[in-house]
Amino acid sequence: MARQLDEQIAGRFPVGQRLRVLDVGMGQGTQALRLARAGHQVTGVEKDPKMLAAAREALAAEPEGIRERVRLFESDGRDTGVHFLPGSFDVVLCHGVLMYVELPDALLAGLARMLAPGGLLSLLVRNGDALAMRAGLAGDWAGAMGAFDTDSYTNRLGLEVRADRLSTLTGTLAGIGAPLHAWYGVRVFTDTASDDAEIPGEAEVEALLAVEERAGRTDPYRQVAALLHLCGVRG
Repeated sequence: MARQLDEQIAGRFPVGQRLRVLDVGMGQGTQALRLARAGHQVTGVEKDPKMLAAAREALAAEPEGIRERVRLFESDGRDTGVHFLPGSFDVVLCHGVLMYVELPDALLAGLARMLAPGGLLSLLVRNGDALAMRAGLAGDWAGAMGAFDTDSYTNRLGLEVRADRLSTLTGTLAGIGAPLHAWYGVRVFTDTASDDAEIPGEAEVEALLAVEERAGRTDPYRQVAALLHLCGVRG
C-alpha cells in the first residue's frame, strides 16, 4: 500500500514539495513516520492511548529533524474541524479506520473538508465484496456461505467490525467533493497468512511484493483483494 500511496503522491505533486499530511487513525505511526522521513510535515491522530504511546516512543527514537516535522493528537478523527481549519492539508490518510465506524459518511465528509483543492484522500478499507474469500480459502464453508450476505466480519483481533463496498464508497466520495481517482487491491494473495508466520528471505519478500503490487492494480485480481485502497481527489 505504501508503494500505491507514493505513486499517487508523485502523480499529483511536484517532486520535492513538502506536503502537509494528516494521518487519522495512525496506529503506531508507521505511515506517519515514513512520510516524515521523506520530508513531509505530518500530523498524526489516534484515539487508542496504547497506540498513541507506541507512536510517541517510535517518534522519540527518530533524529531531531524528523521529530520536529511530526505532531501527534489523541482523537478519534471526528473532531478534525475543532483542531484544524478547512483546507489545511495536502494529503489525508484514513487507513484501517472505517471498519470501526458504523456510519462513516460524516467522518469522511469532515476529512474531505481538511483537504486543500487538489488534495489527496487515501482510504484503506475491508473489501465487502470479497468477505467470503478468507473463509473459503481456509475451507470454512459455513463461514464462507454466511459472508455472502453480510457486511460484517470478525477481524484478527476478534472484534466484530464492518466492511465497505467499492460502489458505495465511490458514491460517497463523489458526494463529499473528493471523487474517486484511483483504487487498488491490497493483500490479494497473502490475506490468509498467519500473524506469526515466519518472514521469508529478502529475495522472496521482494518477489511477493512485486506480485501483490501487480495484482493490486489488475482486474479481476484486485476485485477480490482482502482490502481496498481508494484515492479520492478534492475538486
